[in-house]
Amino acid sequence: MDTYENLLAAVTVPGGHAVTDPATDEVIGHAPVATPDDLERVVGAARSAQREWDALGHEERSRLLNAAADAVDRSADALAELISREQGKPLSGRGSRFEVGGVAAWLRTAAATPLEPETVLDDASGSATLRYRAAGVVGAIGPWNWPALIASWQLGPSLRMGNAVVMKPSEHTPLSVLALGEIVNQVLPAGVFTVLSGDRDLGAAMTAHPGFAKLMFTGSTRTGQAIVAASARNLPRLTLELGGNDPGIVLPDADPAAIAEELFWGAFINTGQTCAALKRLYVHDSLHEAVVEALRQKAVETPMGRGLDEQSLLGPLTTASQFDIVDGLVEKAKSAGARVVVGGEPDRAAPGNFYPSTLVTDISADAPLVVEEQFGPALPILRYRDLDEALEQANGLDVGLGASVWSSDPDRARQVAERVEAGTVWVNKHGAVHPMVPFGGVKGSGYGMEFGVEGLKAVAVPQVISS
Repeated sequence: MDTYENLLAAVTVPGGHAVTDPATDEVIGHAPVATPDDLERVVGAARSAQREWDALGHEERSRLLNAAADAVDRSADALAELISREQGKPLSGRGSRFEVGGVAAWLRTAAATPLEPETVLDDASGSATLRYRAAGVVGAIGPWNWPALIASWQLGPSLRMGNAVVMKPSEHTPLSVLALGEIVNQVLPAGVFTVLSGDRDLGAAMTAHPGFAKLMFTGSTRTGQAIVAASARNLPRLTLELGGNDPGIVLPDADPAAIAEELFWGAFINTGQTCAALKRLYVHDSLHEAVVEALRQKAVETPMGRGLDEQSLLGPLTTASQFDIVDGLVEKAKSAGARVVVGGEPDRAAPGNFYPSTLVTDISADAPLVVEEQFGPALPILRYRDLDEALEQANGLDVGLGASVWSSDPDRARQVAERVEAGTVWVNKHGAVHPMVPFGGVKGSGYGMEFGVEGLKAVAVPQVISS
């Protein structure tokens, strides 16, 4: 399966759900559509396989996870091409090759991260040790924006801790995750990891199924709320990485030229289709025009096109509905008198879901483009004069996944960062995740941590042995 043709042939089925290339509208393959009976069968097989997998121990499971990462490396070009064709992100830059490299890195980090029993009491009164055991079968439901990468975030730690995993990819990008399953299952025992593609009814069946000890979901806040309600009867443990509307605050001592590159990619990586992308930017009045101009130059010089074209650094939006959301928010901003600095005029007659990189300023703080998550390449830039006012606006929404502070004074930036209500606040960068650094949201952006030691704990159950 080291060629695109072989990989696609392994996951596409006649008469399945048609999957199209968002850059061309061409059908690239057909994904199987699983039924509730398929789910019952797979969960039963996973429960049987999980016991033997857990019994292998951390060392052997880690060896096999590293072997799975090696298998990803061997099929990296084929998987990157499939992601690019299905999801739309370019091969180049921070695109599909970058995504596949992240898959291997996250699997290897999950294998290498130690989680030793912790002595929490050892004195004359007695002793107590805290350890973490496998939860059982993990149900994972993924999004369409980083389909393979986020799958690895759910898969790697879960397998490392001795769980089996049943995963449902988004119906918009099922082939990439099915392909990842084909690749890693060359080395994993049967039944330990299964990908079931299907529609929202399959996702609903998973969240209500009593066979899952743990559910993991990355997606919208509304769907996350539905998962909490549907799973309540069974009380599985939950990790929910939900919607965000990440603010960035540029302090008056920042250097616009120095921060422009990271600002741009913080907002426009994956054409803005990233939960922890920079989605609203507050700039001190003294720097406003300079920051806007620096970002305008980056937008103009960054090529957008079909993902398979090597020169492309930005691609189309993955779905036509997401195009309509972004387009509608920008049109509302225009109608309300906001100034479009660049972009904002898509070619609606052309094939594909291409929306140009768009900067909007002189916009009110309560405009829909500011208070609703656009999830696309349209960044509102707001002036502020008083930092307390900027912080109030940044913290004013019921989301808190990520945020950033931009300054030439790191100590001052950290002081401001501590006042921002978000699970992660970056300084002079935005959206940079690392497999060893815990990541998760607050407020409407969900709960539970991923990555590093905390991520291993999140897919396990604690047990205290006291004597």
